[in-house]
Amino acid sequence: MNSTPTTAETAASRHATTKVVLFILLGVALLVAIVISAGTGQLGVPPQEVLGSLLHRIGIDWLPMPTHPRGDGTLWTIRFPRIAMAMLVGVGLAVAGLIMQAIFGNPLAEPGVIGISSGAAVGASLAIVFGLTVFGEWTIAVFAFLAGLGATLLVYAMSRADGKTEVVTLVLTGIAVNAIAGAGIALLTFLGDTQAREQIVFWQLGSLAGSRWTQVAIITPVIAIGLIAAYIAARKLDLLALGERNARHLGVNVELLRIAMIFIVALLTGAAVAFAGIISFVGLVIPHLMRMILGPAHLPLVTASALGGAVLMTVADLAARASVPNADMPIGMLTALVGGPFFFWLLRRTRKRSGGWG
Repeated sequence: MNSTPTTAETAASRHATTKVVLFILLGVALLVAIVISAGTGQLGVPPQEVLGSLLHRIGIDWLPMPTHPRGDGTLWTIRFPRIAMAMLVGVGLAVAGLIMQAIFGNPLAEPGVIGISSGAAVGASLAIVFGLTVFGEWTIAVFAFLAGLGATLLVYAMSRADGKTEVVTLVLTGIAVNAIAGAGIALLTFLGDTQAREQIVFWQLGSLAGSRWTQVAIITPVIAIGLIAAYIAARKLDLLALGERNARHLGVNVELLRIAMIFIVALLTGAAVAFAGIISFVGLVIPHLMRMILGPAHLPLVTASALGGAVLMTVADLAARASVPNADMPIGMLTALVGGPFFFWLLRRTRKRSGGWG
């Protein structure tokens, strides 16, 4: 018998190797980013002491603890909660972007298309301008989450016709809702006092400053639910990529899948922006890069996008803290600086592949 591997087997082997190497690289990059980010600040902590502090919490004393008296406390009360929040927000936005691109069949899709981010901004602005304290210190986050989810449901309800949801109508409705939300934010900014205006602007630019373990504890189960749902739906998203008609023939309830996935996108994005403000382009850049490397299969893409989103947000947050001495730059501004040029490149690439815009 001929034991020479076939072309298909060779390609499958290369793809498996690429997947393993990518996951390892992303995991190592995330660990390095965590250690460097935790040790960077006005109170510098060497990498081995950062690792020592982490290992000490699980009973391993291989590495030295922070020598500075406030070193360990600074890590666990200020830096680690912020890093954990950055990772969770990155995971949520990247996986939400992956799902959006899958259900729309468009590499240019991202969560902001269906009004989640702009709706959340309206909710946060309402709470800020009118000084609402219904939910105590969580009022702004809760209003942002509920308004983002409400905007998504509104877009979805308005785009349905004859029991079906047209993707083009959904996108166009999302654009209209985004425009209305933008006008609402402008009105609230006009009505607010100087302090409220500054808070609205800062919230819209995105920031992880002041992240705490209590916030991490709230957002973690929400992101976990969205991530699990993405893994469960991965196979059906693969079938949807073959076309709606083919997916239906293969037993996929396309309409139900879209409804469920849009809700999951709203859940992931709403949770992320509720605590971090509007952070753009993560949901566009990371899933598309991972798809270019791994191909169209969504099961490995969910893992790769989650890791990639966590790495990007951790590095972006480090840059936000370290770029300007004694200042904390808006993280949304940094992701936009990276994502904007990438979006232009993606448009040009899409145009060349299609031979034009039509």
